[in-house]
Order: sequence, then structure tokens, then C-alpha cells
Amino acid sequence: MTDDDDTTTEASTESSDEPASERHATGRYDVLVVGGGVAGLTASVFTARAGLSTVVVNDGEPIVRRNAHLENFPGFPAGVNSNLFTDMLGAQSTRNGADHVEGRVTEIRRASGDDGEGDREGDERAGDDSGASRFVADVEDVGEVAAQYVVASSWADADYLDGLGVEIRDAGSKRYVDDDGLGRTTVEGVYVAGRLSERYHQAIVAAGHGAEVAITLIHDSEVPYYHDWVAPEGYFTDRGREVPPGCEEIDETERRARERESMAVMQEYFSEPHPERQRTHPSLVDDELGRLADDE
Repeated sequence: MTDDDDTTTEASTESSDEPASERHATGRYDVLVVGGGVAGLTASVFTARAGLSTVVVNDGEPIVRRNAHLENFPGFPAGVNSNLFTDMLGAQSTRNGADHVEGRVTEIRRASGDDGEGDREGDERAGDDSGASRFVADVEDVGEVAAQYVVASSWADADYLDGLGVEIRDAGSKRYVDDDGLGRTTVEGVYVAGRLSERYHQAIVAAGHGAEVAITLIHDSEVPYYHDWVAPEGYFTDRGREVPPGCEEIDETERRARERESMAVMQEYFSEPHPERQRTHPSLVDDELGRLADDE
């Protein structure tokens, strides 16, 4: 079964001094993720949890919603409704601090004063601790969004990257963005995740690649980071070690509280069938979202 990816605990400490509401109003972020499919949403979970202010700009619906029943994603022995799965992933992104905006990115350009001299050659890192936004995105019917880093995960639209000089391979009606194997494109600060980078269609591959690209970006940003892991109390400290950046130790009371909360949340998600109508390819039905007629 093919599960295509892209679109069309508490929130992490933000790296920006601005509250989320003010960031949303001013349109300034550390990370702009273009595309709210599996790869993009997963990337946003990791960057937000690492303390990078993150916004996901999405146009339309992820192709994964066309799946009749997602049956090959680990952790769901009997499969999961693809709409429910996507809703849950979006909620996880929001819960961890990412903002979400509906709109189509029409162009991404360098911010005023960025001369592009940082374009990557070979294996140069993308680190830049100046704090200034390097890129400005034009979002249709929304306005401008500025960011230090960009993660492109919008299948199959890559036209908005043309002005940056990112290397793109045309393959008939599809376009693929070249990367170094870890998601770095030929332009410093611009990354690509999921199907747009010519990875496999499966949702689990898209999720894994989104996470990998996000971790690459986090390391390149020079944010102190070991890995994202919640450990039992004493796991590090009882061995005379400091808790590494990105990790957390919790005691048994807190562990049980989080377990109970996760159980309650999952029970609520799975208490009723998902209300949305099944999607199919839009060319097959008279509905722009590809929704099938109700069977009742």
C-alpha cells in the first residue's frame, strides 16, 4: 500500500523572546515549514521541541488523507484512519509549540541584506547565529512570513524555490529538490523533506525523513542538542552526568501523570469513527477535495 506524504507534554521553550501570538502577528520565525503533510508536520514537532520557533504553512490537504486505511505505520496493529492519523499528527505539532497557517507560498526570497554568499558548497554547515531572518515567504491571502530556516515539504510544488537558486530536477510533471542526503539543499538554510526530495511514498518513510531533516537543521542551527528523550529520574544524574540538552528526567509521579494523560487523549481520539468523508483522486469525483459521496 502506498501512503503518500506531503501536501499539497507541553510546548517547548521558544528560542525567540516573542510570545507565539506576537510571532504569528509579526510573521517572524526561526523555522518555516512549507507543507503540512507527514514529513512537514513531523519536522515541525522536532524543531519546535528543540526550542526553535516554528510555523507550518499548508495549502490544501496531504495526499495521505486519500488513503482508505493506513495499515503499515508502526504502532497501529490494526491500522488507523488516515484522516485521524493526520489530525493527531497536526495536534502533536501544535501541542509542542508550532504555529499553523493555511495559505499557499508563492515565493521565497532572500531577506533584505542577505547577499547569498552562504550558499553551500560541499559539506558546509548552515549554522548562522546572527538571529536575523534570512528568508521571506510570500503567502497568498496571508502576507509575508520571515524565517531563518526553510523546510520545503510540499509535494509536488517547488516553484516557490526558483528565485533562491535551489537545484531542482524536472521529471515530467514532477519536480524534485536535490539534497546532500540529510536534507540540506544547495542553498544554505534551505532544507527539503519527504517526497519532494524523491524519497519513497510511504508515510513512515516521510515521517522518518522529516525527523532526520529537522535534526540536521537543529544541529546546523547550533542550538545545544543531544537528542529528544524523556528519561526516568536519575538516568543521567545518578551516574554523575548532567542531563544533556534536549533530554529530560522525570520522576515516577510525573511519568504516571503523563501516561494517564496520553491514555485519556488516545481514548478520546478513538472513541468514535472519524466524521470526514473518504477522499479519492480529485479527477474521479466532482469535488475539489476528492471527497466521495456519503454512503448513507
